Amino acid sequence: MTRFRALRIHNDDAGYRASIEEMDTGELSPGEVLVRVAWSSVNFKDALAGTGKGRILRRHPLNGGIDLAGHVIASTDPAFKEGDAVLCTGSDLSETRDGGYAEYARLDARWAIPLPSGLDLRESMILGTAGFTAALALLHMQDNRQTPELGPIAVTGASGGVGMLAIDIFSRAGYTVHAISGKADHFDFLKSLGAAECIDRHQLAFSGKPMDSARFGGALDNVGGAMLAGLLPLIAPYGNVAICGNAGGIAFESTVMPFIIRGVNLLGVASAGTARDQRERVWEHLAGAWKPGHLDRIATQEATLDGLPEVFERMLAGKSFGRTLVRIAGS
Repeated sequence: MTRFRALRIHNDDAGYRASIEEMDTGELSPGEVLVRVAWSSVNFKDALAGTGKGRILRRHPLNGGIDLAGHVIASTDPAFKEGDAVLCTGSDLSETRDGGYAEYARLDARWAIPLPSGLDLRESMILGTAGFTAALALLHMQDNRQTPELGPIAVTGASGGVGMLAIDIFSRAGYTVHAISGKADHFDFLKSLGAAECIDRHQLAFSGKPMDSARFGGALDNVGGAMLAGLLPLIAPYGNVAICGNAGGIAFESTVMPFIIRGVNLLGVASAGTARDQRERVWEHLAGAWKPGHLDRIATQEATLDGLPEVFERMLAGKSFGRTLVRIAGS
């Protein structure tokens, strides 16, 4: 057994709490692959779980962190050997299994992804769940015949982690990207990532008609609510709207007209439980032709395990910007 540090989350008679604790590898969730974690990242779900402000964990106690990357220490699965670089995002981490905010983690071999050539461990966690989600959305759209010729892709919530990475990923894949954000002071930054146009969410007026003049070839929507309802009538024939967030609400009102007249498709993107074969496709794209060209600019902050509570509070207060990396090894 090896002793190590972890951000462990409890919910018991003493209340909901998260703190740095010492534990040993024998206490970790079961799995075939033991990993010495080098890097993780901070997603909105991590902040909710780490503060108790969202019902993310389905059992307690657990180590937080839905993303991790590191090196295999030991494996009972012959597909992995000591020293292999691996990553894992979602896959029940910090929901029903111990997650990546720990110096060690034990993974189910089904969900441990060998680090693809073209990415290092740090880069894989700048991407993390956020980049994986954006690339998974593009994969779904392309599988449903989305092409650059249909017109520009609208990215809503463009100043968030998924939005920033989506701008970079979609533009690298040959699409014109129009970024929609309520933070006009970030427009120059978004353009530097590849956005051809930036649109102020506060000045974006929707007509309310069942269909309007086509403005976008498709969209990646992180917002939901009224934003999603307003976008659908603006999508070109046979374009796709991939939805992966609900910052603007979980409900929206629409009509069937965009779907039955223009053949618009609404695609759900649920990254956490993505099948293994799709995971491998996404990560190969992210290590290759879709690899963002501005990862170091998008990674605006680096924290250690001890600094996570402050990061969570800042994120939930809407004061974070870009991606926050978590340096686990040596922290």
